[in-house]
Amino acid sequence: MTTTTDLVSYEDALASYDPVMGLEVHVELGTKTKMFCGCSTALGADPNTQTCPTCLGLPGALPVVNATGVESAIRIGLALNCEIAEWCRFARKNYFYPDMPKNFQTSQYDEPIAFNGYLDVQLEDGETFRVEIERAHMEEDTGKSTHVGGATGRIHGASHSLLDYNRAGIPLIEIVTKPIVGAGERAPEVAKAYVRELREVIRALGVSEARMEMGQMRCDVNLSLMPKGSEKFGTRSETKNVNSLRSVERAARYEIMRHAAVLSGGGTIVQETRHFHEDTGSTTSGRVKEEAEDYRYFPEPDLVPVAPSRAWVEEIRAALPELPLVRRTRLLAEWGISATDMQAILNAGALDPIVATIDAGADAASARKWWMGELARSANESGKALDELAITPEQVARVTELVAKGDLNDKLARQVIEGVLAGEGTPDEVVDKRGLKVVSDEGALTTAVEEAIAGNPGIADKIRGGKVAAAGALVGAVMKATRGQADAARVKELILQQLGVSEG
Repeated sequence: MTTTTDLVSYEDALASYDPVMGLEVHVELGTKTKMFCGCSTALGADPNTQTCPTCLGLPGALPVVNATGVESAIRIGLALNCEIAEWCRFARKNYFYPDMPKNFQTSQYDEPIAFNGYLDVQLEDGETFRVEIERAHMEEDTGKSTHVGGATGRIHGASHSLLDYNRAGIPLIEIVTKPIVGAGERAPEVAKAYVRELREVIRALGVSEARMEMGQMRCDVNLSLMPKGSEKFGTRSETKNVNSLRSVERAARYEIMRHAAVLSGGGTIVQETRHFHEDTGSTTSGRVKEEAEDYRYFPEPDLVPVAPSRAWVEEIRAALPELPLVRRTRLLAEWGISATDMQAILNAGALDPIVATIDAGADAASARKWWMGELARSANESGKALDELAITPEQVARVTELVAKGDLNDKLARQVIEGVLAGEGTPDEVVDKRGLKVVSDEGALTTAVEEAIAGNPGIADKIRGGKVAAAGALVGAVMKATRGQADAARVKELILQQLGVSEG
């Protein structure tokens, strides 16, 4: 039996209600070992081969805290302008689920390592919105359940489930916002911008690759509505494990329309978890949401408290890299581009390749031109991200150098890039193999110009008569004769020189 969900239009929803969001983002840290044992976190191992008595929760096994995990948590907290606890401890979050081998998750409850921070995010039009951070705390990931035999890949309808505990115990940082109010109709955009900015921060810190498509970073979207003029939050829903920026925005938008339809129809919102469906952009009910007391939190008796010294915290703070928003603001001024241009670069995933190309010797304008032009087109056609293309920033910088020296024009440079992407070698090797250097021999160019003039006497007469713009046709003839390997500007100079006409 199929069921349909009533929705109201987004505009009608926002006319009557103000959205309130809370975003919970889980970040899988890139440590070599798990949070409380020495098992490897490397991807791709056979199921259940990266486990031990500790991460399997066997009797008598004692956990030990991963120091790198603690340091990463502090780095994240500092980057999010949080206060770092002088003393905190772990807690047991008790619940039974097959992918939790201990029947509890070692997490932090009332004493997180980082709290009371904020992150400024930029929206598409350059407006800055401040998202307040409630806390960032340390915990461990669960195992992976694979539900077999059903049509949806979920437990409902499956004939059986397979469990892989390799992921159980991998370090996680959960970052929880305070209620996000005041975003109005831009709430879904704010959610997307926040998760995007947070991902950039995490990557800049080097604590995780934060690849959402691989589950290294995932977002739970909590949403409620309150009637216009009210200050009392409504009942929330929690859309779990949303794994792309676009989906975060779509999930928030869908839930706004769904909540509004329920409330406008006189119904009540059920506090529950929900699943997001990429294909339809919709959510469906999961389970009634537990309250904190349902988890029976209590302090973890097998782990000592964590008490980072202030000297260590300040040492970590001093070593923080330039954060993404600061970096973008600096580059925007250095490059002399607009906020819209920068947003386009971000959307294309081109910022890091462009910066790396400039660091390799290219000028900023040329680096932007090739990554946002020819290479962006190639990435789009191949369905790849820019950093997955078979060309390095150093190679792109070499192409720009060859253009600047006059060895290549733009047309030839595109062919060189095409060759590099096709695996034909370095830019210089492609130039040699394909014979792509610009014809710079004055004698050869002069001969080609003379032949073009002789072959097009009518056009030559127009130029002599003062129609300098007609020289473009002769330039085209020369470029054709030289297979595009002539310097067009020099060709035009020679044509006008031959015909005794000045540019002005």
